[in-house]
Amino acid sequence: MAFSAGLDVKKSELHGMSQRGGSVSSDVRFGQRVFSPMTPEGEADFLVVIAPDQVPVNAAALRQGGVLIEPSQIDESILPSKKSINLALLGALSRYLPFSFEAWTAALQRNLPEKLHEANLMAFSIGRGNGKASERAVEQ
Repeated sequence: MAFSAGLDVKKSELHGMSQRGGSVSSDVRFGQRVFSPMTPEGEADFLVVIAPDQVPVNAAALRQGGVLIEPSQIDESILPSKKSINLALLGALSRYLPFSFEAWTAALQRNLPEKLHEANLMAFSIGRGNGKASERAVEQ
């Protein structure tokens, strides 16, 4: 989304023990000019966590007053599929970022197979606020 908007985007992934059931951590940074793909500890504006057990493990990455977006904020019973939790969490994150709903949906449609558009756009909309999604600021 940020790249499509003409911003400088850097990303990194840390796989660690993911092949043995551990977590994967990804940083995405964007702005007019980004020099490093890594977000320093305690400086992330947003933390999106897909697995609930990863909240305490990764909470230190978030800056004071940053926004934590986690699965408990989404009513999974109204999702088209449990596999679409990631799109619902992206929808929740999208409320905080300076891109229009139309730009988000266009980007999703460009990057996902057509057969998945309906279910993924529904999950995205649920996360964006057309369901039980809420945010929680983390105080450190």
